[in-house]
Amino acid sequence: MSLSVGDKVPSFDSTDQNGNSFNLDKFKDQKIVFYFYPRDNTSGCTAQACDLRDNFQEFKNNNYVIVGISTDSPKSHVKFIEKNNLPFDLIADEDKSVHKLFGTWVEKKMYGKTYMGTARKTFLIDENRVITDIIEKVKTKEHTNQILGE
Repeated sequence: MSLSVGDKVPSFDSTDQNGNSFNLDKFKDQKIVFYFYPRDNTSGCTAQACDLRDNFQEFKNNNYVIVGISTDSPKSHVKFIEKNNLPFDLIADEDKSVHKLFGTWVEKKMYGKTYMGTARKTFLIDENRVITDIIEKVKTKEHTNQILGE
């Protein structure tokens, strides 16, 4: 499955960095930035998370919450959040169910090898849970500008 612009995001349950249940009902009347990234503590993923962190107030001012999603464990997410002082939740999608729902668990190629991994992709979701935009070519150091268009 793969969600597209105009699709309503179906309900799903997952787990955040603290092992707490996570679902979209938590963000009633707010817009959501759902950003999928490959791995905690890698250079590109850290640059992306820190760009979002550094502009966190701008997102709040525009009624957005930020949620990062990777296949890392809750324990890895806690370390990543603490190390980089991240003010937003990270979903631990170890079973890849959220990735599969959004179509971000894909075949990738590197150094001639084919493997399955996370497509770095961001979904912008409005207050009605409808996808308003999908950013497929993420610029890790300029991601806020891609999202807010400033």
